Amino acid sequence: MSYVDGFVVPVPAGKKQAYRDLAAKAAALFKEHGATRVVECWGDDVPDGKITDFKGAVKAEEGEVVVFSWIVWPSKEARDEGNKKVMEDPRMKMGDDVPFDAKRMIFGGFDVLVDI
Repeated sequence: MSYVDGFVVPVPAGKKQAYRDLAAKAAALFKEHGATRVVECWGDDVPDGKITDFKGAVKAEEGEVVVFSWIVWPSKEARDEGNKKVMEDPRMKMGDDVPFDAKRMIFGGFDVLVDI
């Protein structure tokens, strides 16, 4: 069964296009290095929770939108190898104009339990 990397990150609302451009560039690299699917979702209906929520998880500030993303890989082994290649790829180097605060990104790798 597949393996999934999941990400949640706050992005300033005014940097939506910059984020989309960066995400499209990164998605092409992940696909080139073995990912089967890359999905980036701009928060549209992200309610405040009573105990926790997406905004709290990434310490989203006023004017920021939560982005929820995932990358599908054929296996954990393919993910480990693909991620290593992506991180070593010079095209993945980011400058000082990254449109989000990477320190507040949360991420993790997940075994798929149900895929219907």
